Amino acid sequence: MSDLIRNIIRFALFILVQVYLLNQLHLHQYIIPYIYYLFILWLPFSVSRINLLIIGFVTGLTLDAFSMQIGVHAAACTLLAYVRPFVINILTPKDSSEFNYREPSPRAMGWTPYLVYVLILTILHHFYMTFLQWLQFGNFLDFVIKVIATTGISMLLIITVELLFPRRMKFRTNTA
Repeated sequence: MSDLIRNIIRFALFILVQVYLLNQLHLHQYIIPYIYYLFILWLPFSVSRINLLIIGFVTGLTLDAFSMQIGVHAAACTLLAYVRPFVINILTPKDSSEFNYREPSPRAMGWTPYLVYVLILTILHHFYMTFLQWLQFGNFLDFVIKVIATTGISMLLIITVELLFPRRMKFRTNTA
């Protein structure tokens, strides 16, 4: 299956799970499980920065359309897509002969760097999205609790997805 078809299926699946399953869960006022942005985290390393920004914006805008919000998810996903290459450059080996996988995963990066990668971007995504919502109402303690609780449940979901649905890793064919 080509990368384009696989990523379109992933996009549709993550959006559908988020909209029809996770958005319907009302665990607590502070705990909102998000997993749709994992689509952006799983994109291949080879995606250019401008395409990554466009994909991030479209992903967030799609979820905004389903959740009847105006730009909150689009802004958070665009920020996530902007910061992703910098985090990857910090966490991956500088020698390209050691690192020749196509996309981020625990197998490609190792569990510890992968979890750091996911944790940094999850905190950033949830912080920014909660901050945009908090500007309308709320106090600072509610803001901090919501960011921590939402990050915790999202990380638990991501680890569960990684363990239940391991991805077959493809190597980059041209590492020179």
